[in-house]
Amino acid sequence: MASLDLYLDELLARGRSCFVREEALAALDLTPETLNAAITRLIKKQRLANPRHGFYLILRPEDRISGAPDPARWIDPLMKHQGLDYRVSLLRAAAFHGSSHQAAMVFQVITPKQLRDFEIGRHRLQFVYQAAAAFSETNQSDWLDQLKTDTGFAKVAGVELTLLDCARYFHKAAGINGLAQIAKDIGARADPRSLAKAAAAYENSSVRRLGYLLDRAGHQRQAKALAPFAQRAKSMKRLDPAVKPLIASLADFHEKDAKWKLVINDPVEIDD
Repeated sequence: MASLDLYLDELLARGRSCFVREEALAALDLTPETLNAAITRLIKKQRLANPRHGFYLILRPEDRISGAPDPARWIDPLMKHQGLDYRVSLLRAAAFHGSSHQAAMVFQVITPKQLRDFEIGRHRLQFVYQAAAAFSETNQSDWLDQLKTDTGFAKVAGVELTLLDCARYFHKAAGINGLAQIAKDIGARADPRSLAKAAAAYENSSVRRLGYLLDRAGHQRQAKALAPFAQRAKSMKRLDPAVKPLIASLADFHEKDAKWKLVINDPVEIDD
């Protein structure tokens, strides 16, 4: 009967960096109690890590400094273990698509279910909820890319979804200035037709926010594709809904962008 240690070596030799408890029980023919004791021993020795119940990461020597492998290597099997679809997005996706300003300190994942964020070693995973109907409408293979690793791949938002996700959840993407920088860095890579089609699943104000920033960045083709959303809007919205003047009457002094029907209540700064 093979030991858990040998089983882990075999998995690594096959390019696997994780496993679930049930498959180890079946492969090793151990009692649950014996397997639990072996897993606990290897976690203490920093050979294993446990990000979710019943799901384990195999730590190579180079992983032990950070406490876990890069989440890109195991987010796909983790989400399959939880029975959920997903996409890597926001700052990590922006960096993947070439936004060099985005040194992502957090690994952000869009899901159709609310999940608890967690930290493992030096890695922080943040799960961002998108309503199930909108998620189903947007999380299509044509709008996704693959983040390839030495153990497989992870689903990552394509350029268009990355821009729209960052516009919708901009408070998790380094704020308005972070969003503006992402729009400048990768906006030109977005296909205008795909951008407009995917935008239909997002709140109108988020689409206008993105259109305004693409316009400012000089990405006219992409901005033009989103202009119809502004034309359908019936009222002005604040560029940043969270920013409110200390004195309500001062709100009238903010710049207003008639094209995008936005009140520019937060100054936008973009690095060259």
